[in-house]
Amino acid sequence: MSVNPIIEESWKRELAEQFASPYFEQLKSFLLEEKKHFVVFPPGRLIFNAFNLTPFDKVKVVIIGQDPYHGEGQAHGLCFSVLPGVPFPKSLINIFQELNSDLGIDVPKNGNLDKWAQQGVLMLNATLTVRAHQAGSHQNHGWELFTDAVIKKLSDKKEHLVFLLWGAYAQAKSALIDETKHCILMAAHPSPLSAYRGFFGCRHFSLTNQYLQKTGQEPIDWSLS
Repeated sequence: MSVNPIIEESWKRELAEQFASPYFEQLKSFLLEEKKHFVVFPPGRLIFNAFNLTPFDKVKVVIIGQDPYHGEGQAHGLCFSVLPGVPFPKSLINIFQELNSDLGIDVPKNGNLDKWAQQGVLMLNATLTVRAHQAGSHQNHGWELFTDAVIKKLSDKKEHLVFLLWGAYAQAKSALIDETKHCILMAAHPSPLSAYRGFFGCRHFSLTNQYLQKTGQEPIDWSLS
């Protein structure tokens, strides 16, 4: 598997220091070794899909996930998103339920969130790869250093972003974000284990658009049909 970064040019510039760092070289070696012995998701060409669909200068909203989906054909480089024809994971079902409750948007026919990404929603997993059927298997091998650098870079160099932090893992990333420049919205994770403890009813989709409009930006069209 090639792990040389196939990544959009503005991100390549912003993250050049990360790609040249020793930890990233170690991460590439780890991924190459993993690929020899296991199936790794998402496919190599989609590892940086979130960045390729949402260039640095277009980012308006950041949703932070933890791990890619680890089932066959699910992960395609955007947190919480699956390709057309793939059954909705339970967290995504709950996201669509909250979207319907908040904005009256019908549940879409497929779970591909590319449309959000193309409008400036960076859908970032903290770990960008995973071994098939083994959740968390690529944690603590360097990806978190990389994605923390992404969050810090966005916080430092941009202003008036909305960060949607769902669950304790994502909320810990708030330490990287300058809350005097950006809007941070926190809620429980949309997982069935926690959605009823504060994800349902959070209204993050409408609150995001209110903030974007207040700061002179175009709101997100959250509909997917």
